[in-house]
Amino acid sequence: MAGDTADIGVFGGSGLYAFLDDITEVTIDTPYGAPSSPVHLGTLGDRRVAFLPRHGADHAFPPHRINYRANVWAMRELGVSRILAPCASGSLQPEVKPGEFVVCDQLVDRTYSREQTYFDGPGANHVSFADPYCSELRSVAIAAGRDEGITVHETGTVVVIQGPRFSTRAESNWYRSAGWEVINMTQYPEAYLARELGICYVSIALITDYDVGVEGLAGVEPVTHEEVFAFFEENVDKVRGLLFRAIEAVPTERGCACAGGPNDMVPPPPLP
Repeated sequence: MAGDTADIGVFGGSGLYAFLDDITEVTIDTPYGAPSSPVHLGTLGDRRVAFLPRHGADHAFPPHRINYRANVWAMRELGVSRILAPCASGSLQPEVKPGEFVVCDQLVDRTYSREQTYFDGPGANHVSFADPYCSELRSVAIAAGRDEGITVHETGTVVVIQGPRFSTRAESNWYRSAGWEVINMTQYPEAYLARELGICYVSIALITDYDVGVEGLAGVEPVTHEEVFAFFEENVDKVRGLLFRAIEAVPTERGCACAGGPNDMVPPPPLP
């Protein structure tokens, strides 16, 4: 793997399984098992970029079966210090419309039984997650979306559900009534694991549908798996355009606090 490095990583979501054209595939073994797929390494301008489809190249892994620890660790092994993470998401509020983007600033975890930390002991390491997303990368992503002529919501809370099922109407209405904007199945623990490794991370949520609990909209029908995929594929060029522009605008030196404090610790591999 000598010479295979990158400073920026991209996790591909549902419908985004390839990113750059001229790439080298790198297979990485991690202490936490295999990532979802080989990592694709390429160049965009003067930036080295690592791309990994979080669900696998053929969407082999549902959200609750993704090896998030291996995926994020593989990025770290390649030298990645910033991750941009597009994801297909549902809207919980009428004003957040399908086809628009949300650059989330907060996260609510409703998942369970996922491997969610590198710090499994012995000893305890409590990492701050008060602000889940990198402020510097958020500003870059918002500006990139504006420059692409895309409607971007500059803040939003994403509630992460376990999946693979969608919400009941009662659950969706509960999330909406809490004031949360976005619903998704993959943001946790991916965002938190990046924080444990001191990697900057930003979520770029493409809204594919209204969730079933959105009030004030007549005829909101339950979304299907096929509809989410089809909508993402119809908008994949917008996703790529935003990512290309954002990657080119990422500052060379980090000006955020994502790598500070206890996040500088290098997690040990798991015990045999």
